[in-house]
Amino acid sequence: MSGAHEHVSVLLAEAVDALAIRPDGIYVDGTFGRGGHSRAVLARLGAGGRLIAFDRDPAAIAVGQAIADRRLTLVHQPFSMLDEELERLGVAQVDGVLLDLGVSSPQLDDAARGMSFRFDAPLDMRMDTSRGQTVAQWLAEASVGQITEVLRDYGEERFAHAIAKAIATARTGGAVATTGQLAAIVEKAVRTREPGQHPATRSFQALRIFINQELEELTRVLPACVARLRAGGRLVVISFHSLEDRIVKRFMRDESRPPALPARLPVRAADLPPPRLALVGKAQRPGADEVAGNPRARSAVMRVAERSGVSA
Repeated sequence: MSGAHEHVSVLLAEAVDALAIRPDGIYVDGTFGRGGHSRAVLARLGAGGRLIAFDRDPAAIAVGQAIADRRLTLVHQPFSMLDEELERLGVAQVDGVLLDLGVSSPQLDDAARGMSFRFDAPLDMRMDTSRGQTVAQWLAEASVGQITEVLRDYGEERFAHAIAKAIATARTGGAVATTGQLAAIVEKAVRTREPGQHPATRSFQALRIFINQELEELTRVLPACVARLRAGGRLVVISFHSLEDRIVKRFMRDESRPPALPARLPVRAADLPPPRLALVGKAQRPGADEVAGNPRARSAVMRVAERSGVSA
């Protein structure tokens, strides 16, 4: 990857292909980022098509505002607001939704955002810098139990309790206010290292997922996507983390199965409502070439489902 702020959209062609774009369709890009997926969707839309792109990050919205295209509507909201925002825009149904759940490279590469231990910076980690609590503010108040839970549940960190105790001890001497301070505390508390991984990797990831409510946002948006898709419309989700992928996989699996038959009730399978989704293909991962060119693609998994049945 050249320039630190260049963001390469992962599985770009595959994701846009998976949307099976109709030139006159209405599509949603849940994370505009730096516009890689959005630009590729716009390139396939005709004059009558429309793209509604969400992003929580004011910096991403600023990039999008430079795109002079009447077919593009930008929404400065998390994608969990999809239902409310489509309602506000008067859009009843859409032909496809793309959710790219990764943190964008510029967010990681911009030291001031405090998401990476590669730079010493204020410990912020918010995707939306215009609202909400920073990680530093949360760590100043959270109990050892709360910190342990976040590191364990969102980072699958084996040394969660030891790290939480070390943070609590450190903050008695003043706030844990920078990424450098936090990385140093974690490094001392982690007793064994995973090869090729900085000891603070899991803790930083856990705190970022928690402070941005990433798993809750995802759990909220998936049913809204299905409700808003018209028959034949596609839902395409790219995950970068096993916890996210598990939520997506379970949701798509459950929605693609007929409802369970009520026990001892005289209901025929044929009379039950059909499943709302049909799975499309297998989970896709980036090829070796893409991973070589963009190491952040390594953990990406894309899943695709299609809205079945008759449009509401």
